[in-house]
Amino acid sequence: MATSTKHDLAPWVEKYRPQVLSDIVGNSNIVDRLKVIGKDGNVPNIILSGPPGCGKTTSVWALARELLGAKIDDAVLELNASDERGIEVVRNRIKIFAQTKVSLPPGRHKIIILDEADSMTEGAQQALRRTMEIHSKTTRFALACNQSEKIIEPIQSRCALLRYTKLTDAELLCRVKEVCHAENVNSDDQGLQMILFTAQGDMRQALNNLQATVSAYGIVNMENVLKVCDEPHPELMIKMITLCIEKKFFEASQIIHEFFRLGYSPEDIVSTLFRVVKYVELPKNIGEQVRMDFIEKIALCHMRIVQGLSTKLQLSRMVADLCRIEV
Repeated sequence: MATSTKHDLAPWVEKYRPQVLSDIVGNSNIVDRLKVIGKDGNVPNIILSGPPGCGKTTSVWALARELLGAKIDDAVLELNASDERGIEVVRNRIKIFAQTKVSLPPGRHKIIILDEADSMTEGAQQALRRTMEIHSKTTRFALACNQSEKIIEPIQSRCALLRYTKLTDAELLCRVKEVCHAENVNSDDQGLQMILFTAQGDMRQALNNLQATVSAYGIVNMENVLKVCDEPHPELMIKMITLCIEKKFFEASQIIHEFFRLGYSPEDIVSTLFRVVKYVELPKNIGEQVRMDFIEKIALCHMRIVQGLSTKLQLSRMVADLCRIEV
């Protein structure tokens, strides 16, 4: 069993990236469809849409390994958002790769993976659709993106759309525990729950936060995770909500003003408070209606902050609104 040390610099995100479709966590319906494609071989052009860290690019690479085997190095081209991907790249690199002959078994195709495809210029996307048509007999395209509506309609109509969702806490916890066991990580339940809380359904974020905490402190507990991730303390948030329920406006304001003084942005404070109210078990058996009322007031404050009113006064107004809610 591997032992994690401060000198082990290999990113766990890459070290534990699934290599086959059966190892991928979450989005089981989509993964099952890809397994069928992997067996049949005739992969269509696909758009993989969903939030970061849910397994889009990993799924495509796993599918490519099952389809192409040893030919994967010759038959797969990946372009990431960090690459220049204007119209010239489509005309040169993509077109040249599509024209290149590679000996593949019957029913297999070369695969071009375009990560963060929604950041491609419209001109590049227009050039791409023609390339997709001309080389459809030998080459397939996989476009991974966060927002599929930013892909032009002509490309969307040529592709099968796979919509990924955020991973659940149970799915994240399963993989995080596997990594902790493999790396012999010293952790407790509260620390792992805080990893899930900060990750927000993003496997990449969860493993990065886990590795950063282990590298910095050696032990994964609540305090260490919060220090590494630098998020407002959820327990203080719960205390503030309790004070709001008790109509203690000034005491609750002191807590949220202390977050502001420590340098947290109003948007960070409000978004963390939202997650605490939505997911964390609140005191005094608060009913669902009260929880929804809290979320409404927090959302209104978040809207004002996003519009540019990111002052301490907005946070005070939110606390006052929360104190007015009848429990």
